[in-house]
Amino acid sequence: MPNTPPQSESFADDQFIHVRGARQHNLKNVDVAIPRDALVVFTGVSGSGKSSLAFGTLYAEAQRRYLESVSPYTRRLFNQMAVPEVDSIDGLPPAVALQQQRGQPTTRSSVGSVTTLSNLVRMLYSRAGHYPPGLGILYAESFSPNTPQGACPTCHGTGSIYSVTEESMVPDPSLTIRQRAVAAWPQAWGGQNLRDILVSLGYDVDRPWRDLPKEQRDWILFTDEQPTVPVYPGYTPEQTQRALKRKQPPDYMGTFSSARRHVLHTFANTQSQQMKKRVSAYMLHTTCPTCHGKRLQPDSLRVTFAELDIADFSELPLKRLTSLLQPYADGQADRYRQTPPEQAEVIRRITADLVARLAVLLDLGLGYLSLERSTPTLSPGELQRLRLSTQLYSNLFGVVYVLDEPSAGLHPSDTKALLAALAGLKRAGNSLFVVEHNLDVIRQADWLVDVGPGAGSLGGEILYSGPPAGLAEINSSQTRPYLFATGNAHVGHTLRIPTGHVQLTNISRNNLQSLDVAIPLGVLTTVTGVSGSGKSTLISQALVELVARYLGQSLPADDDDTSDEPGPVTTSGQLGGDIQRIKRLVQVDQKPIGRTPRSNMATYTGLFDNVRKLFAATPAAQKAGYDAGQFSFNVAKGRCPHCQGEGFVMVELLFLPSVYSPCPVCHGARYNDQTLAIRYRDKTIADVLNLTVDAAIDFFSDDPTIRRPLTVLHDVGLGYLRLGQPATELSGGEAQRIKLATELQRTSNGATLYILDEPTTGLHPADVDRLLVQLSSLVNGGNTVVVVEHTMRVVSASDWVIDMGPGAGDEGGHIVAQGTPTDVAASTASRTAPYLKLYLNSLDG
Repeated sequence: MPNTPPQSESFADDQFIHVRGARQHNLKNVDVAIPRDALVVFTGVSGSGKSSLAFGTLYAEAQRRYLESVSPYTRRLFNQMAVPEVDSIDGLPPAVALQQQRGQPTTRSSVGSVTTLSNLVRMLYSRAGHYPPGLGILYAESFSPNTPQGACPTCHGTGSIYSVTEESMVPDPSLTIRQRAVAAWPQAWGGQNLRDILVSLGYDVDRPWRDLPKEQRDWILFTDEQPTVPVYPGYTPEQTQRALKRKQPPDYMGTFSSARRHVLHTFANTQSQQMKKRVSAYMLHTTCPTCHGKRLQPDSLRVTFAELDIADFSELPLKRLTSLLQPYADGQADRYRQTPPEQAEVIRRITADLVARLAVLLDLGLGYLSLERSTPTLSPGELQRLRLSTQLYSNLFGVVYVLDEPSAGLHPSDTKALLAALAGLKRAGNSLFVVEHNLDVIRQADWLVDVGPGAGSLGGEILYSGPPAGLAEINSSQTRPYLFATGNAHVGHTLRIPTGHVQLTNISRNNLQSLDVAIPLGVLTTVTGVSGSGKSTLISQALVELVARYLGQSLPADDDDTSDEPGPVTTSGQLGGDIQRIKRLVQVDQKPIGRTPRSNMATYTGLFDNVRKLFAATPAAQKAGYDAGQFSFNVAKGRCPHCQGEGFVMVELLFLPSVYSPCPVCHGARYNDQTLAIRYRDKTIADVLNLTVDAAIDFFSDDPTIRRPLTVLHDVGLGYLRLGQPATELSGGEAQRIKLATELQRTSNGATLYILDEPTTGLHPADVDRLLVQLSSLVNGGNTVVVVEHTMRVVSASDWVIDMGPGAGDEGGHIVAQGTPTDVAASTASRTAPYLKLYLNSLDG
C-alpha cells in the first residue's frame, strides 16, 4: 500500500510536489509529497532507490517537460534522460541537476572555463591590461590558448612539444628487429606485419640493431614514406626474396609505417587511453621553447595586469587572486591615480565582478584551486561544487536544484561552508533536493525522505517523508539509529600494534615539498585533512607510485585520465624502512568495473567461470558437445544472434532519446535457444544471471567454489544485486565493494598494501560499518590498509591517523598531527581534531 506522508504545518498544501505511482528502477509504485522552497534530503542505504526518485524520476520528468517546449531539432543537442516510469507528478518546477561525474574530456577544460571566470579575466587583460609601447589593442580571444588568435604558434596552445628519438624508440640496440628492437612499434600482429614488410623490402631483421647502417636505421624509424609491398608471413628472408623474384602471389599487400609515424599518429588519434599511454612511453615531452609552457602567442604574454601576464595570473590560487584583485574592486589600487576615468571604471567593474564570483568559490572551500587547474585532475566533489558556484551566482528563482552528495570529498570544516551556500540558494526562493549520507547535512534538512528499508529489491519504498524529528519513530529505517544515536551505531575497537613502517623521505609532488612520513604496517591507517591539503597526492599518487616502482608492478591504465600529457607526473623521493615486507599493492577505487553492459559482477569476480563449467558438465551439454564457452554471452556460438548477447536492442527515434527494448528474439535472455535448452537444477544460464547474490547463495549451497565468492559479496552488503546486473547500472560505491569482495575472496598470505581513497563516498553509515568490518578482516589477515577519508566514523575506527594541512593548496602539504585517534583529537594545530574529539565523545556517552 502506498505511503501517505505527513504534512508539516510549516508548509501549505499548495507548496508540495505530488509524485504518484513512481516505478523507476526498484521504486515500488510509490506515492510521496515533497515540499518546494525547502532543503529536502533523500536518505537510505546504498541502492535503496534514493537516486531513482530524485534524479531518475523528479529531475528526469522536469527535463522532459522543459524539452517538450523546445524544437525537436534543439532537443538533439541535449543529453536526454530516459522518460521516467511514473503515473503523474504535480507541482514540479524547472530543475537543474548537479551530479557526481568526472571532469571534461580534455585538459583544455579548466576551473576557469567551467566557472566562466576565464572569460572575465581575458576581458580584463584586453580592456584594462598594461600594454607595452607599440603593441596595439588585443581582443579577448587573443588571450585564450584555445583560439587561433591566442594559441602559441609553436605548440598550438598545449604548452609542450613532443618528439621521438632513436634512443626513446629503441631502448635495447643489442636486439634484432625480429627480437622487437623497435619497441615503439605495435605489439602482436601489427608489429609482426611491419617486420614482415621490412623482410620484403630487403632489410636484415636478424642483425643486431646497433650493427645496421645508420641510413637504414633512420629510414626505419623516421621516414614519411609508406611503400606497399607483397608480404609472405612465415617465410624466411631467403624464401621471401625467392617468392618476390618469381612474382609469387603474396598472402596480402602490406603498407609500411615508420616508428615515428606510428607513435605520433596513434598519440594524436587513438580513442583508447591505454594505447595513448603505451605510445607516450616512447615520446620525449619538453616545454615549448616559444611560450615556455604558457600556451599563448608572444604578444598576448606581453600584456600584464598587476605586473603579471595572464598565464601567471591564472596560476595563482583563487584565495590569493581575491586578495590581489580586492583593492582594484574597491577603487583603492595605486594604479587608479594615473588611469583615465573611463578605463578606471572598466577596471573597477570587471574586478568587482571577479571578486564577487571568487567569493562564492572561497565559501565552498575551493580557494586552493587555480583558474588553470584542468578539470580531469579534479575530484567529482570538486567539480560539482564548481558547478554549484555558477548557480549560486546566477540568482535564479523558483528552480529545483537536485544535488548528488554535494559533501563528497569535503572535510567537516568545509561542510559548514557548503551548508551556508545551500541556505543562500534556498533564501533566493529555490528548492533543494539533495541525495546525501552525511549526517551533518541530513540534520540541516527541512524535510527528509527516507527510502528503503534495504537495497535493490529489498528497497524502493518510502519509509518516511516529513520533518527530520519524525524519523525517530520509524523503526524500519536504517538511517534512524545513526541520526538519533540510538543503540550501538558504532562499536569501538582495540588498537592494533604496527609490525613495522614504510618510510617515505623527501617526497615532492604537487603541494608536497620535501615531506617525510612513516606509514605503519599491519594496521588500518587513515589520512585526514581539509580538502586540497595533499592527502590524495601523498597516498593515492606518491605512495602508490613509489611502492609500485619498488615492486615492479605497473599501474593500471586510467580510462578516466584524459590528459594530453604523454606521461604521468612523477614523484621525487625515496622509499625505505620495512618496505621489503610489502609483497603486493592493491588500489581499491570507485571507478566502474566495466564501461559496457557486457561487464557485470559475475564476470568481474570470476565466479561466472565456475557457473559456466557447471552447465558444461551437465549430461545434456556433454551430449551436445558444448564446452564452457557455449554459456558465455560474449561468444558467438552461445549468444543470441539478433542482439549479439546484449539482451536488448536500441531503437533510434530521430529527435528523441533512443529507446532500449528487450530483444524480440531472446526476450532479454541474451542466449540462443540451443544454449537455453540446457538446464542445471531446472534453471537456464539466463535464470542464474537473474538471481540476486542472496538467492544464488541458496541455489549453489553445495558448491563451495561458487558459494565462497557469493558469501563475500553478501558480507560487503551486495546481497541485493543480480549476478548479471550490467556494470553501467552500478554506483561507484557498489563498484568499489565488488572490487573489495574480489580481493577478500582470494587466499591471502598477508603482506599486501591496500590503498582506498574516500571509500565512504556514496555509502550510508550502515554501509560504512560493513566496510569497516571488511577492512578490519584484511588487517587481521596480516595486511596493511591505508585510507584517505573525511568521515569521522572511519577515522575513529583506525589504529593510526595522519592529519595533513594546515590549509589547502600551497597552505597545506604538511603533517599537522599523527598518532592514535585519541592523540590526534587532542591536537591544537589540527582542523580535524575538534570534529574527531566530538565524535569520540559521542561514542563514550
